[in-house]
Amino acid sequence: MKNLHPDLRENVRLLGGLLGDSIRQSLGEDMFARIEAIRKAAKADRTGEGAGRGQLKSLLSELSDSELVPVTRAFNQFLNLANIAEQYHTVRRSAPEEEWAQNRLDRIRDVIRRLLKQGVPPDEILGQIGTMNVEFVLTAHPTEVTRRTLIQKYDAISEDLERLDRKDLTTREREEIIEALQRLISEAWHTDEIRYERPTAVDEAKWGFAVVENSLWYAIPRFMRELDRVVQELLGQPLPLDCSPLNFASWMGGDRDGNPNVTSEVTREVLLLSRWMAVDLFSRDVEALRAELSMAEASPEMTAHLEESSREPYRAVLGELRRKLLATRGWIEDSLDQGFIRPGADILVYTKDLLDPLMLCYRSLEACGMKVIAQGRLLDVIRRANSFGLAFLSLDIRQDADRHAEVLTEICRDLDLGDYRVWTEEQKQTFLLNELQSRRPLIPRRWQPSDNVQEVLRTCRIVSRQPRESLGSYVISMASHPSDVLAVILILKECGCPFSLPIVPLFETLQDLQNASGAIDRLLSVPWYREYTEGHQQVMIGYSDSAKDAGQMAAAWAQYQAQESLTRVASQHGIKLTLFHGRGGTVGRGGGPANRAILS
Repeated sequence: MKNLHPDLRENVRLLGGLLGDSIRQSLGEDMFARIEAIRKAAKADRTGEGAGRGQLKSLLSELSDSELVPVTRAFNQFLNLANIAEQYHTVRRSAPEEEWAQNRLDRIRDVIRRLLKQGVPPDEILGQIGTMNVEFVLTAHPTEVTRRTLIQKYDAISEDLERLDRKDLTTREREEIIEALQRLISEAWHTDEIRYERPTAVDEAKWGFAVVENSLWYAIPRFMRELDRVVQELLGQPLPLDCSPLNFASWMGGDRDGNPNVTSEVTREVLLLSRWMAVDLFSRDVEALRAELSMAEASPEMTAHLEESSREPYRAVLGELRRKLLATRGWIEDSLDQGFIRPGADILVYTKDLLDPLMLCYRSLEACGMKVIAQGRLLDVIRRANSFGLAFLSLDIRQDADRHAEVLTEICRDLDLGDYRVWTEEQKQTFLLNELQSRRPLIPRRWQPSDNVQEVLRTCRIVSRQPRESLGSYVISMASHPSDVLAVILILKECGCPFSLPIVPLFETLQDLQNASGAIDRLLSVPWYREYTEGHQQVMIGYSDSAKDAGQMAAAWAQYQAQESLTRVASQHGIKLTLFHGRGGTVGRGGGPANRAILS
Protein backbone atom coordinates (compact mmCIF):
# COMPACT_ATOMS: atom_id res chain seq x y z
CA MET A 1 0.00 0.00 0.00
CA LYS A 2 3.04 2.28 -0.28
CA ASN A 3 1.79 4.10 -3.38
CA LEU A 4 -1.73 4.61 -2.08
CA HIS A 5 -3.05 8.02 -1.14
CA PRO A 6 -2.59 8.45 2.65
CA ASP A 7 -6.36 8.84 3.23
CA LEU A 8 -7.12 5.70 1.23
CA ARG A 9 -4.38 3.75 3.00
CA GLU A 10 -5.76 4.84 6.37
CA ASN A 11 -9.30 3.75 5.46
CA VAL A 12 -8.09 0.34 4.23
CA ARG A 13 -6.17 -0.15 7.47
CA LEU A 14 -9.18 0.90 9.54
CA LEU A 15 -11.60 -1.46 7.77
CA GLY A 16 -9.05 -4.29 7.74
CA GLY A 17 -8.46 -3.87 11.47
CA LEU A 18 -12.18 -3.93 12.23
CA LEU A 19 -12.57 -7.05 10.09
CA GLY A 20 -9.70 -8.63 12.01
CA ASP A 21 -11.53 -7.92 15.29
CA SER A 22 -14.67 -9.63 13.94
CA ILE A 23 -12.66 -12.65 12.78
CA ARG A 24 -10.85 -12.89 16.14
CA GLN A 25 -14.17 -12.85 18.03
CA SER A 26 -15.76 -15.35 15.65
CA LEU A 27 -12.98 -17.88 14.97
CA GLY A 28 -10.63 -17.38 17.92
CA GLU A 29 -7.12 -16.06 18.34
CA ASP A 30 -5.34 -19.07 16.81
CA MET A 31 -7.30 -18.92 13.54
CA PHE A 32 -6.89 -15.17 13.37
CA ALA A 33 -3.12 -15.55 13.83
CA ARG A 34 -3.01 -18.11 11.00
CA ILE A 35 -4.93 -15.79 8.64
CA GLU A 36 -2.60 -12.94 9.57
CA ALA A 37 0.44 -15.11 8.86
CA ILE A 38 -0.97 -15.97 5.41
CA ARG A 39 -1.66 -12.29 4.73
CA LYS A 40 1.88 -11.27 5.65
CA ALA A 41 3.41 -14.10 3.62
CA ALA A 42 1.31 -13.11 0.60
CA LYS A 43 2.42 -9.50 1.00
CA ALA A 44 6.07 -10.59 1.24
CA ASP A 45 5.65 -12.69 -1.89
CA ARG A 46 4.08 -9.77 -3.77
CA THR A 47 6.80 -7.29 -2.76
CA GLY A 48 9.66 -9.77 -3.11
CA GLU A 49 10.67 -9.42 0.52
CA GLY A 50 12.12 -12.51 2.28
CA ALA A 51 10.99 -16.07 1.62
CA GLY A 52 7.35 -15.08 1.07
CA ARG A 53 6.44 -17.61 -1.63
CA GLY A 54 7.82 -20.62 0.16
CA GLN A 55 6.30 -19.56 3.46
CA LEU A 56 2.93 -18.89 1.78
CA LYS A 57 2.93 -22.29 0.10
CA SER A 58 3.75 -23.97 3.40
CA LEU A 59 1.01 -22.13 5.32
CA LEU A 60 -1.65 -22.89 2.70
CA SER A 61 -0.69 -26.58 2.45
CA GLU A 62 -1.13 -26.96 6.21
CA LEU A 63 -4.77 -25.84 6.13
CA SER A 64 -7.34 -28.55 6.77
CA ASP A 65 -10.47 -28.84 4.63
CA SER A 66 -12.57 -27.24 7.37
CA GLU A 67 -10.20 -24.26 7.52
CA LEU A 68 -10.24 -23.48 3.80
CA VAL A 69 -13.66 -21.80 3.79
CA PRO A 70 -13.07 -19.37 6.70
CA VAL A 71 -9.65 -18.39 5.32
CA THR A 72 -11.11 -17.81 1.86
CA ARG A 73 -14.00 -15.81 3.34
CA ALA A 74 -11.60 -13.68 5.37
CA PHE A 75 -9.63 -12.62 2.31
CA ASN A 76 -12.77 -12.18 0.24
CA GLN A 77 -14.23 -9.87 2.87
CA PHE A 78 -10.98 -7.92 3.13
CA LEU A 79 -10.92 -7.39 -0.65
CA ASN A 80 -14.56 -6.26 -0.54
CA LEU A 81 -13.75 -3.72 2.15
CA ALA A 82 -10.64 -2.52 0.30
CA ASN A 83 -12.76 -2.05 -2.82
CA ILE A 84 -15.32 -0.04 -0.83
CA ALA A 85 -12.56 2.22 0.48
CA GLU A 86 -11.11 2.65 -3.01
CA GLN A 87 -14.49 3.37 -4.60
CA TYR A 88 -15.28 5.92 -1.92
CA HIS A 89 -11.89 7.56 -2.41
CA THR A 90 -12.37 7.70 -6.21
CA VAL A 91 -15.95 8.96 -6.24
CA ARG A 92 -15.85 11.41 -3.34
CA ARG A 93 -12.34 12.73 -3.96
CA SER A 94 -12.35 13.50 -7.67
CA ALA A 95 -9.07 14.18 -9.42
CA PRO A 96 -8.20 17.81 -10.17
CA GLU A 97 -10.31 19.44 -12.89
CA GLU A 98 -7.52 19.53 -15.48
CA GLU A 99 -6.94 15.76 -15.23
CA TRP A 100 -10.45 14.68 -16.14
CA ALA A 101 -12.05 17.61 -17.96
CA GLN A 102 -11.12 16.17 -21.35
CA ASN A 103 -13.15 13.00 -20.84
CA ARG A 104 -16.13 14.23 -18.85
CA LEU A 105 -19.58 14.62 -20.34
CA ASP A 106 -20.63 18.19 -21.06
CA ARG A 107 -22.43 19.63 -18.08
CA ILE A 108 -25.81 21.26 -18.54
CA ARG A 109 -24.35 24.70 -17.82
CA ASP A 110 -21.78 24.27 -20.60
CA VAL A 111 -24.43 23.09 -23.08
CA ILE A 112 -26.73 26.05 -22.40
CA ARG A 113 -23.86 28.53 -22.69
CA ARG A 114 -22.80 27.00 -26.00
CA LEU A 115 -26.36 27.21 -27.36
CA LEU A 116 -26.69 30.85 -26.26
CA LYS A 117 -23.36 31.66 -27.93
CA GLN A 118 -24.69 30.09 -31.14
CA GLY A 119 -27.64 32.48 -31.03
CA VAL A 120 -30.38 30.10 -29.89
CA PRO A 121 -33.09 32.18 -28.11
CA PRO A 122 -33.47 31.50 -24.35
CA ASP A 123 -37.19 30.75 -24.73
CA GLU A 124 -36.41 28.07 -27.30
CA ILE A 125 -33.82 26.44 -25.03
CA LEU A 126 -36.24 26.50 -22.10
CA GLY A 127 -38.96 25.01 -24.29
CA GLN A 128 -36.68 22.16 -25.34
CA ILE A 129 -35.72 21.44 -21.71
CA GLY A 130 -39.39 21.53 -20.73
CA THR A 131 -40.35 18.90 -23.31
CA MET A 132 -37.18 16.78 -23.08
CA ASN A 133 -37.79 13.19 -22.01
CA VAL A 134 -34.91 10.84 -21.29
CA GLU A 135 -36.16 7.50 -20.04
CA PHE A 136 -33.87 5.13 -18.13
CA VAL A 137 -34.95 1.50 -18.24
CA LEU A 138 -33.91 -0.78 -15.40
CA THR A 139 -33.20 -4.43 -16.12
CA ALA A 140 -32.01 -7.28 -13.94
CA HIS A 141 -30.20 -10.53 -14.53
CA PRO A 142 -30.42 -13.66 -12.32
CA THR A 143 -26.63 -13.95 -12.55
CA GLU A 144 -26.24 -11.13 -9.99
CA VAL A 145 -24.01 -12.77 -7.37
CA THR A 146 -23.88 -10.44 -4.40
CA ARG A 147 -26.85 -10.62 -2.09
CA ARG A 148 -28.90 -7.44 -1.66
CA THR A 149 -28.45 -7.48 2.12
CA LEU A 150 -24.66 -7.39 1.71
CA ILE A 151 -24.79 -4.59 -0.86
CA GLN A 152 -26.88 -2.55 1.58
CA LYS A 153 -24.31 -3.11 4.32
CA TYR A 154 -21.48 -2.13 1.96
CA ASP A 155 -23.35 1.06 1.04
CA ALA A 156 -23.72 1.87 4.75
CA ILE A 157 -19.97 1.32 5.26
CA SER A 158 -19.23 3.80 2.47
CA GLU A 159 -21.59 6.34 4.06
CA ASP A 160 -19.81 5.95 7.42
CA LEU A 161 -16.45 6.55 5.73
CA GLU A 162 -17.88 9.80 4.41
CA ARG A 163 -19.07 10.76 7.90
CA LEU A 164 -15.57 10.12 9.23
CA ASP A 165 -14.21 12.76 6.83
CA ARG A 166 -15.91 15.57 8.68
CA LYS A 167 -13.35 17.89 10.26
CA ASP A 168 -15.59 19.00 13.13
CA LEU A 169 -16.13 15.58 14.74
CA THR A 170 -15.64 15.32 18.48
CA THR A 171 -13.69 12.37 19.85
CA ARG A 172 -16.92 10.70 20.98
CA GLU A 173 -18.61 11.24 17.58
CA ARG A 174 -15.65 9.64 15.82
CA GLU A 175 -15.78 6.69 18.22
CA GLU A 176 -19.50 6.22 17.53
CA ILE A 177 -18.91 6.09 13.77
CA ILE A 178 -16.14 3.51 14.20
CA GLU A 179 -18.46 1.48 16.45
CA ALA A 180 -21.09 1.60 13.71
CA LEU A 181 -18.49 0.42 11.18
CA GLN A 182 -17.53 -2.42 13.52
CA ARG A 183 -21.16 -3.57 13.71
CA LEU A 184 -21.63 -3.41 9.93
CA ILE A 185 -18.43 -5.35 9.24
CA SER A 186 -19.35 -7.94 11.87
CA GLU A 187 -22.83 -8.26 10.35
CA ALA A 188 -21.30 -8.77 6.90
CA TRP A 189 -18.85 -11.36 8.28
CA HIS A 190 -21.66 -13.37 9.87
CA THR A 191 -23.89 -13.15 6.75
CA ASP A 192 -23.78 -15.99 4.23
CA GLU A 193 -22.57 -14.59 0.90
CA ILE A 194 -23.98 -17.46 -1.12
CA ARG A 195 -27.43 -17.20 -2.68
CA TYR A 196 -28.76 -20.76 -2.58
CA GLU A 197 -31.92 -20.13 -4.59
CA ARG A 198 -32.04 -18.47 -7.97
CA PRO A 199 -34.01 -15.21 -7.69
CA THR A 200 -37.43 -15.20 -9.33
CA ALA A 201 -38.54 -12.55 -11.80
CA VAL A 202 -40.55 -10.95 -8.98
CA ASP A 203 -37.43 -10.92 -6.78
CA GLU A 204 -35.58 -9.11 -9.56
CA ALA A 205 -38.34 -6.50 -9.74
CA LYS A 206 -38.25 -5.98 -5.97
CA TRP A 207 -34.50 -5.48 -6.28
CA GLY A 208 -35.09 -2.77 -8.86
CA PHE A 209 -37.69 -1.09 -6.64
CA ALA A 210 -35.17 -1.05 -3.77
CA VAL A 211 -32.60 0.65 -6.03
CA VAL A 212 -35.08 3.40 -6.83
CA GLU A 213 -36.21 3.77 -3.21
CA ASN A 214 -32.67 4.08 -1.87
CA SER A 215 -31.14 6.28 -4.56
CA LEU A 216 -33.19 7.67 -7.45
CA TRP A 217 -36.08 8.72 -5.20
CA TYR A 218 -33.75 11.20 -3.49
CA ALA A 219 -31.59 12.01 -6.51
CA ILE A 220 -34.40 13.34 -8.72
CA PRO A 221 -35.36 16.33 -6.52
CA ARG A 222 -31.67 17.24 -6.06
CA PHE A 223 -31.03 17.01 -9.81
CA MET A 224 -34.11 19.10 -10.60
CA ARG A 225 -33.09 21.79 -8.11
CA GLU A 226 -29.64 22.03 -9.68
CA LEU A 227 -31.15 22.13 -13.17
CA ASP A 228 -33.57 24.85 -12.06
CA ARG A 229 -30.71 26.93 -10.60
CA VAL A 230 -28.72 26.71 -13.82
CA VAL A 231 -31.75 27.52 -15.99
CA GLN A 232 -32.68 30.57 -13.89
CA GLU A 233 -29.06 31.76 -13.86
CA LEU A 234 -28.54 31.49 -17.62
CA LEU A 235 -32.05 31.85 -19.09
CA GLY A 236 -33.67 34.10 -16.50
CA GLN A 237 -36.73 31.88 -16.01
CA PRO A 238 -37.55 28.97 -13.72
CA LEU A 239 -38.37 25.48 -14.95
CA PRO A 240 -42.07 24.76 -15.51
CA LEU A 241 -43.57 22.84 -12.57
CA ASP A 242 -44.54 19.93 -14.81
CA CYS A 243 -41.05 19.62 -16.31
CA SER A 244 -39.80 16.04 -15.97
CA PRO A 245 -36.81 15.46 -18.27
CA LEU A 246 -35.92 12.17 -16.53
CA ASN A 247 -38.34 9.25 -16.33
CA PHE A 248 -37.90 5.61 -15.42
CA ALA A 249 -39.16 2.32 -16.75
CA SER A 250 -38.40 -1.35 -16.18
CA TRP A 251 -38.07 -4.66 -17.99
CA MET A 252 -38.20 -6.64 -14.74
CA GLY A 253 -41.33 -8.79 -14.90
CA GLY A 254 -42.04 -7.76 -18.50
CA ASP A 255 -39.12 -9.19 -20.49
CA ARG A 256 -40.34 -12.65 -21.46
CA ASP A 257 -38.23 -13.14 -24.60
CA GLY A 258 -36.88 -16.66 -24.12
CA ASN A 259 -37.49 -16.56 -20.37
CA PRO A 260 -40.24 -19.04 -19.36
CA ASN A 261 -40.12 -17.71 -15.77
CA VAL A 262 -41.70 -14.42 -16.81
CA THR A 263 -45.38 -15.33 -17.05
CA SER A 264 -48.56 -13.28 -17.28
CA GLU A 265 -49.07 -13.81 -13.53
CA VAL A 266 -45.55 -12.48 -12.85
CA THR A 267 -46.32 -9.41 -14.97
CA ARG A 268 -49.58 -8.82 -13.09
CA GLU A 269 -47.85 -9.12 -9.72
CA VAL A 270 -44.96 -6.83 -10.68
CA LEU A 271 -47.32 -4.15 -12.01
CA LEU A 272 -49.24 -4.18 -8.71
CA LEU A 273 -46.08 -4.22 -6.59
CA SER A 274 -44.73 -1.26 -8.55
CA ARG A 275 -47.87 0.75 -7.78
CA TRP A 276 -47.72 -0.40 -4.14
CA MET A 277 -44.18 0.96 -3.84
CA ALA A 278 -45.19 4.31 -5.34
CA VAL A 279 -48.19 4.62 -3.03
CA ASP A 280 -46.11 3.69 0.02
CA LEU A 281 -43.37 6.23 -0.74
CA PHE A 282 -45.81 9.01 -1.57
CA SER A 283 -47.71 8.25 1.67
CA ARG A 284 -44.52 8.96 3.60
CA ASP A 285 -43.95 12.17 1.63
CA VAL A 286 -47.48 13.41 2.21
CA GLU A 287 -47.28 12.66 5.93
CA ALA A 288 -44.06 14.70 6.14
CA LEU A 289 -45.75 17.53 4.23
CA ARG A 290 -48.68 17.53 6.65
CA ALA A 291 -46.25 18.05 9.52
CA GLU A 292 -44.75 21.08 7.75
CA LEU A 293 -47.72 22.85 6.18
CA SER A 294 -49.42 24.10 9.33
CA MET A 295 -50.27 27.54 7.87
CA ALA A 296 -53.79 28.94 8.25
CA GLU A 297 -54.01 31.37 5.31
CA ALA A 298 -55.26 29.84 2.06
CA SER A 299 -56.35 31.03 -1.38
CA PRO A 300 -60.06 31.27 -2.34
CA GLU A 301 -59.46 28.31 -4.66
CA MET A 302 -58.34 26.11 -1.76
CA THR A 303 -61.08 27.37 0.54
CA ALA A 304 -63.68 26.52 -2.09
CA HIS A 305 -62.18 23.06 -2.47
CA LEU A 306 -62.68 22.19 1.21
CA GLU A 307 -66.06 20.77 2.13
CA GLU A 308 -65.92 22.51 5.52
CA SER A 309 -63.79 25.32 6.89
CA SER A 310 -60.51 24.42 8.54
CA ARG A 311 -57.95 26.34 10.58
CA GLU A 312 -55.27 24.24 8.90
CA PRO A 313 -56.48 23.96 5.28
CA TYR A 314 -53.27 22.45 3.88
CA ARG A 315 -53.31 19.69 6.45
CA ALA A 316 -56.96 19.04 5.62
CA VAL A 317 -56.22 18.66 1.88
CA LEU A 318 -53.16 16.51 2.48
CA GLY A 319 -54.98 14.44 5.09
CA GLU A 320 -57.62 13.55 2.51
CA LEU A 321 -54.90 12.69 0.00
CA ARG A 322 -53.13 10.45 2.52
CA ARG A 323 -56.43 8.70 3.31
CA LYS A 324 -56.84 7.91 -0.39
CA LEU A 325 -53.23 6.74 -0.66
CA LEU A 326 -53.76 4.32 2.22
CA ALA A 327 -57.03 3.11 0.67
CA THR A 328 -55.18 2.58 -2.62
CA ARG A 329 -52.48 0.58 -0.86
CA GLY A 330 -55.15 -1.64 0.69
CA TRP A 331 -56.80 -2.13 -2.71
CA ILE A 332 -53.45 -3.17 -4.23
CA GLU A 333 -52.84 -5.66 -1.42
CA ASP A 334 -56.32 -7.16 -1.91
CA SER A 335 -55.70 -7.37 -5.67
CA LEU A 336 -52.41 -9.20 -5.08
CA ASP A 337 -54.24 -11.77 -2.92
CA GLN A 338 -57.53 -12.10 -4.80
CA GLY A 339 -56.86 -11.19 -8.42
CA PHE A 340 -58.32 -8.28 -10.38
CA ILE A 341 -60.59 -6.02 -8.30
CA ARG A 342 -62.21 -3.01 -9.93
CA PRO A 343 -61.01 0.17 -8.14
CA GLY A 344 -63.55 2.13 -6.12
CA ALA A 345 -64.17 5.87 -5.94
CA ASP A 346 -61.46 6.57 -3.34
CA ILE A 347 -58.72 4.68 -5.20
CA LEU A 348 -55.96 6.72 -6.87
CA VAL A 349 -55.58 5.27 -10.36
CA TYR A 350 -53.90 8.06 -12.31
CA THR A 351 -50.99 10.30 -11.38
CA LYS A 352 -53.27 13.30 -11.94
CA ASP A 353 -55.27 12.15 -8.90
CA LEU A 354 -52.07 12.51 -6.85
CA LEU A 355 -50.84 15.74 -8.43
CA ASP A 356 -54.08 17.75 -8.27
CA PRO A 357 -54.14 18.24 -4.45
CA LEU A 358 -50.38 18.85 -4.38
CA MET A 359 -50.66 21.54 -7.06
CA LEU A 360 -53.64 23.04 -5.23
CA CYS A 361 -51.46 23.47 -2.15
CA TYR A 362 -48.62 24.93 -4.24
CA ARG A 363 -50.85 27.50 -5.96
CA SER A 364 -52.42 28.51 -2.65
CA LEU A 365 -49.06 29.02 -0.93
CA GLU A 366 -47.81 31.04 -3.89
CA ALA A 367 -50.98 33.18 -3.96
CA CYS A 368 -50.67 33.91 -0.23
CA GLY A 369 -47.08 35.13 -0.44
CA MET A 370 -45.54 31.89 0.85
CA LYS A 371 -43.64 30.87 -2.29
CA VAL A 372 -40.52 30.08 -0.26
CA ILE A 373 -42.55 27.40 1.58
CA ALA A 374 -44.09 26.10 -1.65
CA GLN A 375 -40.61 25.61 -3.11
CA GLY A 376 -39.46 23.42 -0.24
CA ARG A 377 -40.47 19.80 0.32
CA LEU A 378 -43.75 20.31 -1.57
CA LEU A 379 -41.91 21.12 -4.79
CA ASP A 380 -39.73 18.03 -4.35
CA VAL A 381 -42.82 15.81 -4.01
CA ILE A 382 -44.41 17.38 -7.09
CA ARG A 383 -41.27 16.68 -9.09
CA ARG A 384 -41.17 13.09 -7.86
CA ALA A 385 -44.78 12.70 -8.93
CA ASN A 386 -43.93 14.01 -12.40
CA SER A 387 -40.94 11.66 -12.77
CA PHE A 388 -42.29 8.46 -11.18
CA GLY A 389 -46.04 8.87 -10.98
CA LEU A 390 -48.29 6.27 -9.42
CA ALA A 391 -46.80 3.66 -11.76
CA PHE A 392 -43.38 4.13 -10.09
CA LEU A 393 -41.61 2.28 -12.93
CA SER A 394 -43.63 1.93 -16.12
CA LEU A 395 -43.26 -1.64 -17.37
CA ASP A 396 -42.10 -2.57 -20.87
CA ILE A 397 -43.34 -5.85 -22.35
CA ARG A 398 -40.88 -7.78 -24.51
CA GLN A 399 -41.70 -10.84 -26.61
CA ASP A 400 -40.30 -12.63 -29.66
CA ALA A 401 -42.07 -12.07 -32.99
CA ASP A 402 -42.51 -15.82 -33.48
CA ARG A 403 -44.78 -16.04 -30.42
CA HIS A 404 -47.25 -13.61 -31.98
CA ALA A 405 -47.12 -15.44 -35.29
CA GLU A 406 -47.91 -18.63 -33.38
CA VAL A 407 -51.07 -17.01 -31.96
CA LEU A 408 -52.34 -15.98 -35.39
CA THR A 409 -51.43 -19.34 -36.91
CA GLU A 410 -53.61 -21.19 -34.39
CA ILE A 411 -56.50 -18.72 -34.78
CA CYS A 412 -56.44 -18.97 -38.58
CA ARG A 413 -56.24 -22.75 -38.38
CA ASP A 414 -59.27 -22.91 -36.08
CA LEU A 415 -61.25 -20.62 -38.41
CA ASP A 416 -60.18 -22.60 -41.52
CA LEU A 417 -58.51 -19.55 -43.00
CA GLY A 418 -55.28 -21.33 -43.95
CA ASP A 419 -51.74 -21.44 -42.58
CA TYR A 420 -50.69 -17.95 -41.49
CA ARG A 421 -47.01 -18.87 -41.32
CA VAL A 422 -46.73 -19.73 -45.03
CA TRP A 423 -48.53 -16.62 -46.27
CA THR A 424 -46.52 -13.99 -48.08
CA GLU A 425 -45.82 -10.71 -46.31
CA GLU A 426 -48.39 -9.01 -48.53
CA GLN A 427 -51.05 -11.60 -47.61
CA LYS A 428 -50.27 -11.23 -43.90
CA GLN A 429 -50.51 -7.44 -44.06
CA THR A 430 -53.81 -7.56 -45.93
CA PHE A 431 -55.31 -9.98 -43.39
CA LEU A 432 -54.02 -8.04 -40.37
CA LEU A 433 -55.15 -4.64 -41.65
CA ASN A 434 -58.62 -5.98 -42.49
CA GLU A 435 -58.96 -7.43 -39.00
CA LEU A 436 -57.64 -4.28 -37.33
CA GLN A 437 -60.38 -2.27 -39.05
CA SER A 438 -63.10 -4.85 -38.46
CA ARG A 439 -65.65 -4.34 -35.67
CA ARG A 440 -66.26 -8.05 -35.10
CA PRO A 441 -64.09 -10.17 -32.77
CA LEU A 442 -61.50 -12.45 -34.32
CA ILE A 443 -60.81 -14.90 -31.48
CA PRO A 444 -63.25 -17.87 -31.66
CA ARG A 445 -65.53 -18.23 -28.62
CA ARG A 446 -64.94 -21.95 -27.97
CA TRP A 447 -61.35 -22.05 -29.14
CA GLN A 448 -58.84 -24.09 -27.11
CA PRO A 449 -55.39 -22.62 -27.76
CA SER A 450 -52.08 -24.26 -26.88
CA ASP A 451 -50.36 -23.35 -23.62
CA ASN A 452 -47.86 -21.05 -25.40
CA VAL A 453 -50.60 -19.16 -27.20
CA GLN A 454 -52.75 -18.98 -24.08
CA GLU A 455 -49.86 -17.39 -22.21
CA VAL A 456 -49.42 -14.68 -24.87
CA LEU A 457 -53.14 -13.90 -24.73
CA ARG A 458 -53.15 -13.79 -20.91
CA THR A 459 -50.27 -11.31 -21.00
CA CYS A 460 -52.11 -9.08 -23.46
CA ARG A 461 -55.25 -9.21 -21.31
CA ILE A 462 -53.21 -8.18 -18.26
CA VAL A 463 -51.79 -5.28 -20.30
CA SER A 464 -55.29 -4.26 -21.38
CA ARG A 465 -56.49 -3.87 -17.77
CA GLN A 466 -53.71 -1.49 -16.74
CA PRO A 467 -53.81 2.31 -16.67
CA ARG A 468 -51.89 3.52 -19.70
CA GLU A 469 -49.25 5.20 -17.52
CA SER A 470 -48.32 1.86 -15.90
CA LEU A 471 -46.94 0.65 -19.23
CA GLY A 472 -44.03 1.74 -21.36
CA SER A 473 -43.74 0.03 -24.73
CA TYR A 474 -44.23 -3.38 -26.29
CA VAL A 475 -40.82 -4.47 -27.62
CA ILE A 476 -40.64 -7.15 -30.34
CA SER A 477 -37.47 -9.16 -30.71
CA MET A 478 -36.56 -10.37 -34.21
CA ALA A 479 -39.07 -8.01 -35.84
CA SER A 480 -38.13 -7.70 -39.51
CA HIS A 481 -41.47 -7.18 -41.33
CA PRO A 482 -44.44 -4.83 -40.93
CA SER A 483 -46.62 -7.86 -40.16
CA ASP A 484 -44.56 -8.50 -36.99
CA VAL A 485 -45.70 -5.12 -35.63
CA LEU A 486 -49.27 -5.27 -36.94
CA ALA A 487 -49.73 -8.72 -35.38
CA VAL A 488 -49.05 -7.35 -31.88
CA ILE A 489 -51.52 -4.47 -32.36
CA LEU A 490 -54.20 -6.92 -33.54
CA ILE A 491 -53.69 -9.30 -30.59
CA LEU A 492 -53.86 -6.40 -28.12
CA LYS A 493 -57.05 -5.16 -29.81
CA GLU A 494 -58.64 -8.61 -29.57
CA CYS A 495 -57.72 -8.75 -25.88
CA GLY A 496 -59.61 -5.51 -25.23
CA CYS A 497 -56.74 -3.01 -25.02
CA PRO A 498 -58.43 0.43 -24.97
CA PHE A 499 -55.33 2.49 -25.81
CA SER A 500 -52.61 2.56 -28.46
CA LEU A 501 -49.45 1.09 -26.99
CA PRO A 502 -46.16 2.00 -28.73
CA ILE A 503 -44.85 -1.07 -30.57
CA VAL A 504 -41.06 -1.09 -30.71
CA PRO A 505 -39.12 -3.29 -33.17
CA LEU A 506 -35.76 -4.42 -31.77
CA PHE A 507 -32.82 -4.65 -34.17
CA GLU A 508 -29.87 -6.40 -32.56
CA THR A 509 -27.97 -8.83 -34.78
CA LEU A 510 -25.60 -7.45 -37.40
CA GLN A 511 -27.97 -8.39 -40.22
CA ASP A 512 -30.95 -6.83 -38.43
CA LEU A 513 -29.05 -3.59 -37.90
CA GLN A 514 -28.06 -3.46 -41.55
CA ASN A 515 -31.69 -4.01 -42.63
CA ALA A 516 -33.28 -1.81 -39.93
CA SER A 517 -33.95 1.29 -42.06
CA GLY A 518 -35.56 -0.78 -44.80
CA ALA A 519 -37.82 -2.53 -42.28
CA ILE A 520 -38.96 0.77 -40.74
CA ASP A 521 -39.43 2.32 -44.17
CA ARG A 522 -41.78 -0.53 -45.16
CA LEU A 523 -43.62 -0.25 -41.83
CA LEU A 524 -44.16 3.52 -42.07
CA SER A 525 -45.29 3.10 -45.68
CA VAL A 526 -48.45 1.37 -44.37
CA PRO A 527 -50.99 4.25 -44.14
CA TRP A 528 -53.05 2.65 -41.34
CA TYR A 529 -49.97 2.11 -39.18
CA ARG A 530 -48.58 5.59 -39.84
CA GLU A 531 -51.86 6.98 -38.49
CA TYR A 532 -51.64 4.60 -35.50
CA THR A 533 -48.23 6.02 -34.51
CA GLU A 534 -49.67 9.55 -34.12
CA GLY A 535 -46.43 10.86 -35.59
CA HIS A 536 -44.02 9.06 -33.24
CA GLN A 537 -42.09 5.83 -33.76
CA GLN A 538 -39.70 4.22 -31.31
CA VAL A 539 -36.96 1.79 -32.39
CA MET A 540 -34.69 -0.23 -30.14
CA ILE A 541 -31.02 -0.68 -31.00
CA GLY A 542 -29.51 -3.83 -29.48
CA TYR A 543 -25.91 -3.94 -28.28
CA SER A 544 -25.28 -7.31 -26.64
CA ASP A 545 -26.13 -9.72 -29.48
CA SER A 546 -24.58 -7.53 -32.15
CA ALA A 547 -21.28 -7.43 -30.24
CA LYS A 548 -21.35 -11.23 -29.90
CA ASP A 549 -22.41 -11.60 -33.52
CA ALA A 550 -19.85 -9.33 -35.18
CA GLY A 551 -17.38 -8.14 -32.57
CA GLN A 552 -17.42 -4.88 -30.70
CA MET A 553 -15.96 -2.57 -33.36
CA ALA A 554 -18.05 -3.95 -36.24
CA ALA A 555 -21.17 -3.88 -34.08
CA ALA A 556 -20.53 -0.26 -33.02
CA TRP A 557 -20.16 0.80 -36.66
CA ALA A 558 -23.35 -1.05 -37.65
CA GLN A 559 -25.23 0.58 -34.74
CA TYR A 560 -24.04 4.02 -35.84
CA GLN A 561 -25.01 3.45 -39.46
CA ALA A 562 -28.41 2.06 -38.44
CA GLN A 563 -29.17 5.14 -36.35
CA GLU A 564 -28.15 7.48 -39.18
CA SER A 565 -30.31 5.67 -41.75
CA LEU A 566 -33.27 5.29 -39.36
CA THR A 567 -33.21 9.05 -38.69
CA ARG A 568 -33.31 9.76 -42.43
CA VAL A 569 -36.20 7.35 -43.02
CA ALA A 570 -38.26 8.78 -40.16
CA SER A 571 -37.65 12.31 -41.46
CA GLN A 572 -38.77 11.28 -44.96
CA HIS A 573 -42.06 10.00 -43.52
CA GLY A 574 -42.55 13.06 -41.29
CA ILE A 575 -42.31 10.90 -38.15
CA LYS A 576 -40.57 11.79 -34.89
CA LEU A 577 -38.08 9.02 -34.05
CA THR A 578 -37.06 7.94 -30.55
CA LEU A 579 -34.08 5.60 -30.25
CA PHE A 580 -34.12 3.13 -27.37
CA HIS A 581 -30.53 2.07 -26.66
CA GLY A 582 -30.36 -1.42 -25.17
CA ARG A 583 -26.98 -0.76 -23.60
CA GLY A 584 -25.51 -0.95 -20.11
CA GLY A 585 -23.19 -2.91 -17.86
CA THR A 586 -20.03 -4.18 -19.53
CA VAL A 587 -18.45 -2.80 -22.69
CA GLY A 588 -19.68 -5.91 -24.53
CA ARG A 589 -23.23 -4.94 -23.60
CA GLY A 590 -22.74 -1.38 -24.76
CA GLY A 591 -21.80 -0.02 -21.34
CA GLY A 592 -20.37 3.41 -21.53
CA PRO A 593 -19.54 6.14 -22.16
CA ALA A 594 -17.49 4.03 -24.54
CA ASN A 595 -14.36 6.21 -24.34
CA ARG A 596 -14.25 5.83 -20.55
CA ALA A 597 -14.93 2.10 -20.76
CA ILE A 598 -12.03 1.66 -23.19
CA LEU A 599 -9.70 3.86 -21.12
CA SER A 600 -10.53 1.87 -17.98
